Amino acid sequence: MNQSQTKKLAVAGVLCAVAVVGSMFIVFPVFGSKCAPVQHMVNVLCAVFLGPWYGVGVAFVASLIRNILGVGSLMAFPGSMCGALLCGLVFWKSRNLAATLAAEVVGTGVIGGLAAYPVAVLFMNVDAAAVAFYAYIVPFLISTVAGSILAGVLVAALDRSGALKSMRDTLERTR
Repeated sequence: MNQSQTKKLAVAGVLCAVAVVGSMFIVFPVFGSKCAPVQHMVNVLCAVFLGPWYGVGVAFVASLIRNILGVGSLMAFPGSMCGALLCGLVFWKSRNLAATLAAEVVGTGVIGGLAAYPVAVLFMNVDAAAVAFYAYIVPFLISTVAGSILAGVLVAALDRSGALKSMRDTLERTR
């Protein structure tokens, strides 16, 4: 493992911890879903610093730890992982922050919200007739918009200060 990969893995671990700890303090229930906007902020930070594959890994591990600790639900998996993948891919291809934030909202709010329906029916004993297939879109959108705003403010501040470029250069440098 080279030095750059080690740094990326360390940053992924820190961002995973931020997502888990953040979900313990900033979480609110909306229609049976536990909304954790810090996870969505972490998804965007992973997209900017690490790329889509690390982002999906961080989202999965953070969701797993949150579920083990009892501060998350199974809905964390489809929401966070779809959002992390889409915003990571968009940033990887475009390097555009606004498009990345929008991709996080669409990935988590719409795609993750739709993917949550079969998870709820198959694993959470939710009656399929009692819940519309789009029922999780609204709570996921509320959570991801809040997290995306947080991420947008943080990344813009890092960019203005020059820290964003320095951090990205440090992670991409290989020796």
